[in-house]
Amino acid sequence: MTDKTELIKRYIFLLAGLFVNGLGVSFITKAGLGTSPITSIPYTLSLGFTPTVGMFTLVFNIFLVILQVILLRRNFQLQNLLQLPIIALFSFFIDLTMSLLGFMQPEAYAMKVVSLIVGCLILGFGVFMEMVANVAMLPGEATVRAVSDVFSTDFGKTKIAFDSSMTVMFRHLDGVREGTIVAAILVGFIARLFKKYIGGIEKILIS
Repeated sequence: MTDKTELIKRYIFLLAGLFVNGLGVSFITKAGLGTSPITSIPYTLSLGFTPTVGMFTLVFNIFLVILQVILLRRNFQLQNLLQLPIIALFSFFIDLTMSLLGFMQPEAYAMKVVSLIVGCLILGFGVFMEMVANVAMLPGEATVRAVSDVFSTDFGKTKIAFDSSMTVMFRHLDGVREGTIVAAILVGFIARLFKKYIGGIEKILIS
């Protein structure tokens, strides 16, 4: 297989991963127990202003790319700017899946919890798909990777710490509830489990 063919397959896998990520975020949000940590600010802003969650997500993630430049300095590579069109697609997928899940309005608390857990599983798998594609990452995960590289820490553990810190810092926002805390802890952990147990899928799907 040529390098070009493999690269195309990796980008296709990444595209699928972006949709899965968007679906996971929307599923967590629709559970009604708070949204995912990285989406808490965009979601809260969308409640008070006209732009959608996806639109605010785009703006917020551009800020994260700038943060990566500050963290990595000379180590920030031009290919990392691919995050910009990728986040544009991710933002579109959030709005698309929010619309597709418009029917989803769990009333009972138990159903809200089930929906939250399913959303965390979906989002965790989406993060895993980004890792397998290994061509570019969403700014949220790329920022975590930048922190992990600069301070030599484990990616999964760093993501949990990053998401948890977002939850603590912005706990007064309307989009931050118990579900946000659960997502902050579970998503990074789930992504690590997928990588541990089915990480070999890369050889089948990509190579």
